Amino acid sequence: MLNQIKTLAETLAPRLIEIRRHIHAHPELSGQEYQTAAYIAGVLSSCGLHVEEAVGKTGVVGELKGQGQDDRRLAIRTDMDALPIDECTNLEFASRKPGVMHACGHDIHSTLGLGTAMILSQLQEYLPGNVRFLFQPAEEIAQGAGWMVRDGAMRDVSNILGVHVFPSIPAQSIGIRYGALTAAADDLEIFVQGESGHGARPHEATDAIWIAAQIITTLQQAISRTQNPLRPIVLTFGQINGGRAPNVIADQVRLAGTVRSLHPETHENLPQWIEGIVASICGAYGAKYEVNYQRVVPSVQNDGLMTQLVEEAAKEAWGSDRVQRILEPSLGAEDFSLYLEHAPGSMFRLGVGMPGKTNYPLHHPAFEADEGAIVTGVVTLAYAAFKYFAS
Repeated sequence: MLNQIKTLAETLAPRLIEIRRHIHAHPELSGQEYQTAAYIAGVLSSCGLHVEEAVGKTGVVGELKGQGQDDRRLAIRTDMDALPIDECTNLEFASRKPGVMHACGHDIHSTLGLGTAMILSQLQEYLPGNVRFLFQPAEEIAQGAGWMVRDGAMRDVSNILGVHVFPSIPAQSIGIRYGALTAAADDLEIFVQGESGHGARPHEATDAIWIAAQIITTLQQAISRTQNPLRPIVLTFGQINGGRAPNVIADQVRLAGTVRSLHPETHENLPQWIEGIVASICGAYGAKYEVNYQRVVPSVQNDGLMTQLVEEAAKEAWGSDRVQRILEPSLGAEDFSLYLEHAPGSMFRLGVGMPGKTNYPLHHPAFEADEGAIVTGVVTLAYAAFKYFAS
């Protein structure tokens, strides 16, 4: 079966590159993937899949029914949305939309999903069970997975696989990781309410800016002294707003930021820990406060058996030298984790690094990807699907 999959992938390679370049040239922002979704639905329909559109607002679901007696359903998730970035790659198929770019590889992800569907549809008679393809919108704003789940995309799914390109891994190589792959990401907003006064008489006021500064400093210091250093936390305040004039003590300050963590227990306790510190500081200096802590996505925790499945499929397809274990998780976030709350699964990295060139990171306006990796990803996913139903 592996040889058949590889032969089909090589035959389809020119078509897959054409698909990738079309999607790359016509990027759409999160929740606005209307043309991309219609294009993907058309390709899936041409392969004979049952297609459902407008799942998760602008998402697409393609259902491929196996011909055997295995009643399990494997989901394969890829995402479709682009970023609000001006592309500066000078590629002939560069974005035709000013200010919008596929700088995170979602054009390749969508192509991988379509390529895998093309191959499995041609081998459908040998497929023992069912495969559901999820083409998700709005990953970049961490909303799309939740939309898809609410619309039933994970109903009757037994297990799920996902993939993300990575420019720091050489092209046509696979990166796998057992356990935590990405961090939980939460939004944090803190309001400090003091009392205004003249800048020359600070003792008559309650300085919200000074108190907010104490909160920022104390939270950063407390991470290193009250939290387990083997369970990392990153707390970043990206916005501070407050004050009306240089000589007027500010009565209000708003802090906004992001909180990243890897360990589920740490993630669970963060809201209470943060509020406790804020309450203590504000109480000491006579200020009022409000803490708004919003959980966005949990950590991607790869299932051991599904990760082993991908690792074995990749090694059999490409050899051990093209499969590497990722030693450290990322503190970036991925809403693929929301699917894992409904079925065990695994996400792997697909190397797209180009030899002899500057490999810009994801979300960079000059990000490029080696298109030779498309066949690698498609074969790995398709072969993993067959191995899944053989287990």
